[in-house]
This record gives sequence, C-alpha cells and structure tokens, in this order.
Amino acid sequence: MKLSFLGAAQEVTGSCYLVETDRTRFLVDCGMFQGRNSRQRNIEALSFDPKSIDFVLLTHAHIDHCGLLPRLCARGFAGPIYATDATVDLLSVMLADSARIQENEFRQSPRHRRERRVDSGPLYTVAQVRQCMNQVRGLKYRKSFQPHQDVDAVFRDAGHILGSAIVEIQLREHNISRKIVFSGDLGQPGRPIVNDPTPIDNADVLVIESTYGNRLHKGFSETVDELVAVVNNTLAKRQGNVVVPAFALGRTQELLFLLIDLTRQGRLADMQVYVDSPLAKEATSVTLKHASSLDASARALLQTHLSGKSDLPIRLEFTESVDDSIALNRIRSGAIIIAGSGMCDAGRVRHHLRHNLGRAECAILITGFQAEGTLGRKLVDGNREVTLFGEQIPIRAGIHTLGGLSAHADQAALLAWARHFKRAPQRTFVVHGELSTAEMFAAAIHEQLGWKGVELPALHDSVIL
Repeated sequence: MKLSFLGAAQEVTGSCYLVETDRTRFLVDCGMFQGRNSRQRNIEALSFDPKSIDFVLLTHAHIDHCGLLPRLCARGFAGPIYATDATVDLLSVMLADSARIQENEFRQSPRHRRERRVDSGPLYTVAQVRQCMNQVRGLKYRKSFQPHQDVDAVFRDAGHILGSAIVEIQLREHNISRKIVFSGDLGQPGRPIVNDPTPIDNADVLVIESTYGNRLHKGFSETVDELVAVVNNTLAKRQGNVVVPAFALGRTQELLFLLIDLTRQGRLADMQVYVDSPLAKEATSVTLKHASSLDASARALLQTHLSGKSDLPIRLEFTESVDDSIALNRIRSGAIIIAGSGMCDAGRVRHHLRHNLGRAECAILITGFQAEGTLGRKLVDGNREVTLFGEQIPIRAGIHTLGGLSAHADQAALLAWARHFKRAPQRTFVVHGELSTAEMFAAAIHEQLGWKGVELPALHDSVIL
C-alpha cells in the first residue's frame, strides 16, 4: 500500500492524494492550486497517468479540492467520482463557474491567443465539465459503499460546508487491511448553518488538515460583536460601504444568515445587502435544496427570508448581469457588497475593491483564509497599496479580519476532534497547511495528545503504509 501527496502538502491549496495497491489506484480529491504561479502548477499537476486511476473520492466542492476533476477526465480518467449528494449538486455549479472564468481569461488574453502551445488554452472548458459530471455518483452520509473489491468507504459529515465529508477507507492488500481516514477540511464546532464535525474513534493512518493548526480563532460571539461594530460604524457613522470578499459556497450563506439574524435581534438597522455573484446565488439555491442537512434554526430563518416572506428591515439583492455589478460601483454609501472571489484574486470583488479601498470611510471585511501570494493576503498583511487592473490603489479603507468566521477548525478544535480516537493512529500525516503552521500543529499533536509517528509530507512525497 502506497500513499502519495500530490497537493496540499506544506501548503493549503491543490488537495490531491494518490492511494495505490497492487490491484487498484485511486485519488482522494483532485483540487486546483491557487495563489502564486498557480496556472503553471495546475498545468503540471496531473503528474500520473489519469487513465490508470480507478475512481476518485471527493471530500467537498471547494475548488482547491475538486477544481481539476474536469481536466483529469479530459485526459483519460473514465472511472466514477464519489461524493455526497449535496456535493454533487454543488459540484456542477462550482466547476462550470471555474470553466467559464478560464474561458473568459483565455479570450481576453492576447498572449494566450498568440501562443500555439498545447497548454496555452483554458485548463478545461464548460463542455468538459458537463462530461465530467456524467462520472459523478452521489451518496448519503454514513452509507458504506465499495468502489473496488479491495476498498470499503464511507462519508461522515465534516462540518466545513454543505456536503463536506470526512472519508473513512478500509483498504485491503493480500492479507493486510488498513483503515485510512482523510479528515478533509474540518469545520469549527458550534457554528451556524452546518453541523459539527463527526467524531471518528479509530484509524491506522490519519491524514489531517492543519489550515489553522497554529492558532485559535476569536470567539464566535466576540466575532459577531466585531461584525456588528464594523457594519454600524461604516454604514451609519462614516457613511461608507462595507465590501466583503467571500467564497460563494459556504461563507456567503453563513454571512447572509448572520446579517438576517442580527437584524432580527435589532443589533443591525435598516440595511441594503448586495450579493454580487451569480455563483453565490446558485450555491444558495443548492443550499436551500439540501436544507434538511442544515442546522434547524438556520434553516428556518434562511428559508423564511429568502422566500420573501420576512418583514425584517434588511433588503437583499442578488446581482446577475455585468451591468448590475458595474452599477454597484456608483454607490457611495450604505451598501454591504458581498462578492467573490474569497481571496480577491479573481471575480467581481476586485472591481469593488478598486472603487472602495482608497476611501477612508469604507471597510473591507476579510472572513476567510488568504493563501500566500493572493491579493487578500496582501490586505491582511497590511500593505499600504495594491495593484488592481494595472493601477496602484492606496489602501485607506479599514481592513478587518474576522477570524472567528472561518469555516476551518482552529488548533483547539482540531485537537478536540483528534482526541476522539481511542488510540493513536500508527501514522499521522499533517497536510493542508503552510509549512510553519503544519509544523506547529504536528508539535501540538505530539505534545498534547502524546501521539508518535506524526509526519509532515512534502509535495510529491510517497510513503509505504
């Protein structure tokens, strides 16, 4: 049995793990790299023969976990892709949007059109996404399935986003059997919208994420207090706008719930909220379709307001056309604009940042992880100016990082989840974290849980299990 780390090793994006025995080869996730040099890395990412892969197990629908699936299929992978039912519905939305972005960038880039190299075009097309979706199979949580005669698998709720899964695998080779658990991305307990991550009590091998393994999130109630203060101060006192770069899937729906709920409580006053993301609108529709998977109180509030049956003083508008999006840039005050991308490296949010970053009366709310090399990371790191569309933009707006809204578990929550194991796994691999973060989390596992055999694989490392 062999495990290879083809992404999210000593970094956060590009999640992809190859598992091999003498009779089967399969992937857990096939994600896109994001941040610095991402295009070239994605071109080079499939360093194996896609035709040799029997099946894929997918943890969730974020692009850094699923974003290269259409390219995998287009290059010869013909097997099934297994995911939870909610992830299947989200996947078609997320991948189609990713393909449209790539096709648009290719059409708008003279350099790419001039080049005749095979890899000068989009990573994949909308047509290839449709073909890829024909290979996707949806499953319920807790339902055991057998993608290969030597493999039993089951998805458990990871509490990260709608449909996110921990993957439990029982792998057999000759007379040897190993239980391998891939944590996927684990959510922070006690959050609105999604349920808490499912505890797992045993594994021979654990592959665990460490996105925030070196820190503790601000308390949720404290984070909500800060959100209220920023919104009220910016809209009412300073007469500016609040711009929120947000992931269309997960973060946008949570923000909408919070804004609606805080208005219901009387903590936020009359508000105009724009969700400037066709993708977020589709993801919200899918979320409501799978409302039975949501927290009960969040489900009721979202369904009531988004169906137009609420009399709360919060006006919500999903903008679709480019003209509608451009019109938002003429609004000088009183608006909350939620737009993608979450790391500010693409999408409509870049235009809203261009028109609001230089205004001291405005605020930018950072609500999620910002990978190295992204525009969002530059804002978090305190840069005094950034380049947008070839123009140097001074940063005068307030930059506020609401760490307590992260969809990823912090160090304490990761350790609490790991404590449910009745005995330490024989081997634990810490992944999906920048190197310094992964090192600190590995040390915490060793010191606080007393586990031995905690390893930090590098990209393209392979280990015999």
